[in-house]
Amino acid sequence: MSKLTHVDEQGRAKMVDTTEKSATTRRAIASGRVLMSAQTLQAIREHQTPKGDPLETARLAGIIAAKRTAELVPLCHPLPLTHVEVRAELRDDAVYLESEVTTHAQTGVEMEALTAVSVAALTVYDMCKALDKSMVISDVRLELKTGGKSGDYRREDNTDGTS
Repeated sequence: MSKLTHVDEQGRAKMVDTTEKSATTRRAIASGRVLMSAQTLQAIREHQTPKGDPLETARLAGIIAAKRTAELVPLCHPLPLTHVEVRAELRDDAVYLESEVTTHAQTGVEMEALTAVSVAALTVYDMCKALDKSMVISDVRLELKTGGKSGDYRREDNTDGTS
């Protein structure tokens, strides 16, 4: 790439002009984990966390976050999201999170999917911090993106067995 797309001639940050780009259906999936103690996982399983259900609260927080990504990430375009889903699953040593975001627009939804997973992970931490301050948010990453001029992308080193 010979020219930076988010920098003007004076070196100042700018939003990319998507006026001439075609609107296409675009989809992105992101994932992440919140590593925690076996005791904290058990408390979630038994619905014994002090603030209520962290998985359902995280799902909702992730959906809201995806819709507000352009307010949080300075150079993101506000997008008309047509679908947002956040999944939260208990695994052996972590809460596994996955978001799927879709739009029909001139730019992709990777940032919305990543934001959804990140905020969902922060919400799990917040909901469980009274039990376990040593939790670690880990492996927030893009798993898949489809649509747009740059084509499709699928993470090849996916060891979680998802997407």
